[in-house]
Amino acid sequence: MKRLLSAAIAATMFTLPAMAAEVKIGFVTTLTTGGAVIGNDQKNAVDLALKHIGGKMGDLDVNLIYGDDGFKPETGKQVTDKLVKQDDVTFVAGYIWSHVLLASRKSVLDAGKFMISANAGPSPIAGKLCHENFFSTSWQNDQTPMAMGEVLNQKGVKSLYIMAPNYAAGKNMVTGVERTFKGKVLGKDLTKWGADAQLDFSAELAKAKASGAEGLFVFYPGKAGGAFIKQYHQAGLKDILPLYSVFTVDALSLPKLQAANFESVIGSQTTQQWDPSLDNPQNKKFVADFKAAYGTYPSFYAAQAYDSIMLIKSAVEAVKGDLTDMDGMRAAMKAANYPSVRGKYSYGNNHMPVQNFYLREVVKDSDGTWTTKVVKTVFENHQDTYASECSLK
Repeated sequence: MKRLLSAAIAATMFTLPAMAAEVKIGFVTTLTTGGAVIGNDQKNAVDLALKHIGGKMGDLDVNLIYGDDGFKPETGKQVTDKLVKQDDVTFVAGYIWSHVLLASRKSVLDAGKFMISANAGPSPIAGKLCHENFFSTSWQNDQTPMAMGEVLNQKGVKSLYIMAPNYAAGKNMVTGVERTFKGKVLGKDLTKWGADAQLDFSAELAKAKASGAEGLFVFYPGKAGGAFIKQYHQAGLKDILPLYSVFTVDALSLPKLQAANFESVIGSQTTQQWDPSLDNPQNKKFVADFKAAYGTYPSFYAAQAYDSIMLIKSAVEAVKGDLTDMDGMRAAMKAANYPSVRGKYSYGNNHMPVQNFYLREVVKDSDGTWTTKVVKTVFENHQDTYASECSLK
């Protein structure tokens, strides 16, 4: 009888799903070099998300491991390889930079892991390189500048000068605004990028002024964005060459610009899929708790990083902690059934968000702090251009 009972118990154990003791998540971001201003904001948001969920997803403890890409594709791939091979994570999230994500994607996806981009959205991975285990909690790179191009049309801007860094995302930004802008592009500069990125834009600003363009479109994230805005202000171009930007004037650059009293940034406009003023319960909690914890408004980088943790949580809890159920987790993530700080959205066939894009304006809040607010919705439920090139259904 004892032998029969033991055999029955053993048989039952073999039929139960293999339950993990914890869910391992790797998060690759930039924690050194000039890009750390973005990476640290993402890290703060991830830490806040873990606090909000009590460090657990369902019954599983969360073991989150950070990897510093050092702003270099080769370093990003190395830390990704460690997370996948040595730490054996189930999810690898993060990735600020498109060239780092593209260098790391095969390490994650070929190993049968999930890759969650919390920022980078290069066109290849939205199109021909799309993959069933890749998801984004941000956007495809072209979309935000496409929204700005439409804003320029609505404002009646007839000519434009363009500046952006010379790397994958910079090129996507230029492509995006040129896709929707109906006027003429009178000049274009793609400047040096990377750990030794160009931060002196005096020559390019002089060319832009001399072009006679009605507007200046720029994309300069992180440290470069602050440097550009200061030089634009110092050149006295506000009334001569109005600025239209994406990923340049944000919660990371505004405190420094306010401290320097660069008032010309007040009233400037940018486009984005998220804003701290969005009126939904999750966003209100996120913004309030982020400000309380870190003393500043969160950036969109932080918002997307926060969402990446909540998306993973929805997948783990949908399969009741059975991390071997890849199909179940994949289906749960594609449903996007979690409280996103941007509000409800859906996924396209390429697992890029289908979502609203807003025109945002720099304003002073009730305390006199410089921040942004939504002016209007530019695109509703917008799907990226490259989804048609993706073979996924």
